[in-house]
Amino acid sequence: MLVLLPPSEGKAPSGRGTALKLESLSLPGLTEARRAVLDELAELCAGDEEKAREVLGLSEGLRGEIAKNTQLRSAGARPAGEIYTGVLYDALDLASLDTAAKRRASRSLLVFSGLWGAVRVTDRIPSYRCSMGVRLPGLGALGAHWRTPMAAALPEAAGDGLVLDLRSSAYMGAWKPKGEVAGRTATVRVLHAPTRKVVSHFNKATKGRIVRSLLSAGAAPADPAELVETLRDLGYEVEVQAPARAGTAWALDVLVNEVH
Repeated sequence: MLVLLPPSEGKAPSGRGTALKLESLSLPGLTEARRAVLDELAELCAGDEEKAREVLGLSEGLRGEIAKNTQLRSAGARPAGEIYTGVLYDALDLASLDTAAKRRASRSLLVFSGLWGAVRVTDRIPSYRCSMGVRLPGLGALGAHWRTPMAAALPEAAGDGLVLDLRSSAYMGAWKPKGEVAGRTATVRVLHAPTRKVVSHFNKATKGRIVRSLLSAGAAPADPAELVETLRDLGYEVEVQAPARAGTAWALDVLVNEVH
């Protein structure tokens, strides 16, 4: 099973670990595309601060994030699972998983990123600020920048198992499963059951809990249909829309009564 996650806007500090080793990150087919983004982002942030703030879409209060991006090659690097914070990652709470569940997380979780493309939670990265919605002056829109290298790297990462896609829409644009891979992909929405509406906070929190439940249970569903049964066994209320045609993903709605 491969689980695709969005990153978090907020990130923990880099700390004092060993600096980034770009070639050591997972999915080595993305290395050159990563280097291109890293180089341009660092150059942008070392120049006109106001231009960098505009390009990165930062509020005045987040101006300090620009300086962080100038130090990406020298700052301490930590496992991505420690760098990403926020509602989904708080609910997932990787640090409190038992040893076996942590091993499963290292094999199955893949976090998408405007800067790195995608990384595993054990990949060591510095704290940074660069969303997938950014359009760099030289490279252009990052979603488009990542499509070609992702098209080669992600099917290999997916192997022949289930792909559980929990990404937000901005990150889905960087890689869309196609063909046979799409047929074993399941996307998930979390809906407030009484209103059938998506509410951002508990959408993220519930997705974090779903991943935690699967990892803690040692669940390894082989395909979307088996995933539905597994989630129901774990206590989730799930509605399913199977693909209308070959080569499209399954759509799962997880219904939650309480907003928390």
